[in-house]
Parts: sequence; structure tokens; C-alpha cells
Amino acid sequence: MVNSRQLASKWQYPRRSRFISNMRKAATAWFQGKGLKLHPKYEYCLADRKDWKNNIILEEVAEYIEDIQKQRGDKGNGFALHDYVHHGLSSQAMLFNLIGPLIRRHDLEPLYEVLEQNKIKWSNLDTLPILEYEDRKVFNEDSGQPTSIDLVVGNPDKEGALFIECKFTESGFGGCSVFEQGDCPGQNPVGDLKECYLHHIGRLYWERLDNFEFLNGALLTNATCILASYYQFFREILFALYKGGTFVILSDNRSPTFSFGVRGLLPFLLKFVPSNYRNQIGQINVQDLVTTIEKSGNHDDWIAEFKNKYGM
Repeated sequence: MVNSRQLASKWQYPRRSRFISNMRKAATAWFQGKGLKLHPKYEYCLADRKDWKNNIILEEVAEYIEDIQKQRGDKGNGFALHDYVHHGLSSQAMLFNLIGPLIRRHDLEPLYEVLEQNKIKWSNLDTLPILEYEDRKVFNEDSGQPTSIDLVVGNPDKEGALFIECKFTESGFGGCSVFEQGDCPGQNPVGDLKECYLHHIGRLYWERLDNFEFLNGALLTNATCILASYYQFFREILFALYKGGTFVILSDNRSPTFSFGVRGLLPFLLKFVPSNYRNQIGQINVQDLVTTIEKSGNHDDWIAEFKNKYGM
């Protein structure tokens, strides 16, 4: 009789654990090659969060991020630097390393080319790209960390901007902390919104879902609350739709979670999105962008090191 271990070896889909293992090895090797001080237990992390700049390939990009932090801090609207940006597998650090040089050098053509290849449309380029964009008014997030978009291309206050979320080794989209902390059973509150703590404190997530007709389909009849496990996804697509823009996932094509194709997370979640808004949600992958950057010949001083750092 075939046992479970033998059957496991014949599973038709790649396992995320192997992807994670390979990325940890690549991160560790890159840090060690730089002679950097590493976490005593997790060698794919720098020793201290304050060392995050050592996780950025180009010094000019690290300085650019620091400048943005200072400018926004002076204006009182902050910059959400993630707690684990010193982690070798940080998706925020990967975004800084991949898109940061394009922004810093005013050369977004490789990004535009990949977007066009994937038939993703936008219609305004009025401003420089914005890293870690927030607007508390969208969901009435008057306290705590508001919904934050990794990258906005175009003016977020005009129709046609791109709202880009970067995913690397994550196992999914962030879930609802109220559910995760055990303060909610995870049942669908539609029809009785007083059962939702976030609605009770004034957040407008369910109102926005209603505004964009999400409550007319699968979300209405689902027994469990879709926000419990996919809170981040729905917040971000609603944010983009509210702003009249397009939501784009930038992901690594080695990730089983965010792979292109019928079994990826995005095709599943799109089933809960009204059909008339699905053309405002798209996906591109890191590998295509890296190839396009290489072909441009404008970034030969860092793109090979990016590939080395991320095991490509």
C-alpha cells in the first residue's frame, strides 16, 4: 500500500516550503557575502531592524527612502516602514530594491512595458510614484495603522492611477486581526452588521463593499466572513476602486500562493469580485520585470545583484 509520504512526493503542485527554503539560502548567502552582522538564530535576517539599509542594494535608494520618511514625518502623515524590512525575505525591501532604482532614476519604462504586456491600463501619470500611500478618509480609519498601498503610479486623487501591492514569500493576504485574536467567530455579518466590531467602531469596509456591489453575489451567501482571512485583499481593491484606479499585484512567479494560473490565490478571490470590476484588477510578476529591466540596458550596475540576492 502506498503511504502518505509517498503520495506527498507525487503531489502535482509545488510546495511553498521549498520556495521559502531556497529564498532563505539566497538571502543568507547575500548577507554573508557582504560581511553583515546577522541575527544569531535566523541568518537570513540582519541582526537589528535599524540595519534595514543594509538590505537595500543601492545606497541612493536607501537615502531616497530616508528622505521620504523625513519629508512625510515633517508633514505629520508618516511612512509605513515595515517591522521586518531588515528581513532577507521582506516584500517591502524587495519592492525597494526592484522599483526603487526606477523611481530614483526617473525610468519607469520597464514597469510600463510589463503592465502593457499584461493588458493592464492606466490613464494618469501626473505625479512621481508614491511609496506606501495612505488615505484615512477612504474607510474612516481615524486611528491605528490605516490601509497602506505599497506603490501608487499616477495621481491617486484622479481616475486612472495604479495601486500596486508587492507579494514575495507571503502565505496569503493579511487577515482580520479581530478574528485572529479570537474576538470574532468569523461568521458573515451581512444582514446584521452590528455583529462586526470594525463596523461598530466606524470603519467603512462593509459600506464600501456595498457601494461597489460586492454584497450582491458570493459574499452575501457565504457562511463565513471573507474578510477574516482576506481582509487586506478586499481593503486594497476597494481602496483602488474608490479612487477610480486599478489594483495590481506584483508577485514572484515561483510562489505557489501567488502563481499565475487557475490555482493561484488571485483567480480564487476574483470569484468574489463583481464581474464589472474584474478588469480593474491585474497581476504582473517580478521575473518579467527583471527581464525587461535587463533588456533596457539602463540598469546594469544593479540588476545582476538583484538576481543574485533573490536567487534568480
